Amino acid sequence: MILPVYNEEENIPILYRELCEALAPTKWSHEIIFVDDGSSDRSWEILSDIQQRDERVVAIRFRRNFGQTAALSAGFDHASGDVVVTLDADLQNDPRDIPLLVTKLKEGYDLVNGWRFDRKDPFLSRRLPSMIANWIISTTTNVKLHDYGCTLKAFRREIAANLRLYGEMHRFIPAIASGLGAAITEIRVNHRERRFGKSKYGISRTIRVVLDLITVKFFLSYSTRPIQMFGLLGVVSGGIGFVMALWMTIQRQLYGMGLANRPLLLLAILLMFTGLQFVSLGLIAELQSRTYHESQNKPIYVIRKTLQGNHLKRE
Repeated sequence: MILPVYNEEENIPILYRELCEALAPTKWSHEIIFVDDGSSDRSWEILSDIQQRDERVVAIRFRRNFGQTAALSAGFDHASGDVVVTLDADLQNDPRDIPLLVTKLKEGYDLVNGWRFDRKDPFLSRRLPSMIANWIISTTTNVKLHDYGCTLKAFRREIAANLRLYGEMHRFIPAIASGLGAAITEIRVNHRERRFGKSKYGISRTIRVVLDLITVKFFLSYSTRPIQMFGLLGVVSGGIGFVMALWMTIQRQLYGMGLANRPLLLLAILLMFTGLQFVSLGLIAELQSRTYHESQNKPIYVIRKTLQGNHLKRE
């Protein structure tokens, strides 16, 4: 389990007890990774005390607040189990749902996303923006989920290990995992009212979600072929500008119409130069894309499984 923590001193002891109670009947071997994201309260002291009493607990402390995406990424880097589960440390996610997610995962899925069906948050400030964001993300990425913002998720180890998260992209994890060929589903989970502390999220993050969504969409669709996006925009823009300029040239030559006071001429020139810039940008992006993949020896494919006979093994 990976749990990002930021100023949750009152919630941590209760959450730890609930985790132990929820996992005890399963008899699974497990580890609990708390990532303290630069808390300014007593969260770290409480985590240190828990870790000293329970060797299954791993406590990681950031030097400052880096955000939930960084906390989850650190948890992925330190996780060692075959299944990785993430959840919030504010007690709103119910640890008793963890066995349900893992059981669903064993049906052949690579990622099981929680759906806070009966969400206990204010409607205008939290639920309404979330509903709009979920619709936009689902439509843009073509990964249809009801609740992208639910931290409660279960992954197969190979999926979590290949996730590269930056900025605030933790909310796009299912979409990013789909780019790795992950089989994704969601199940309804229990959502509880916050008992202590206050939410770290607000409606001000909506703009950041939109900007991050543009980045995710680009990486999912065009990271290995950026010229196809920028080149298409360039061809369309330049083509429209060329047709407009050609038409005005015909009007000038055949009908004697003047060009000096026609704003359409300036628009045609602008579109042609814009098209040239888009094509040039696409070529530069192609060079950067190849540098990105080749410098890291990063493949442009993801293998699920390989079957090979012994007689094909190299000496």
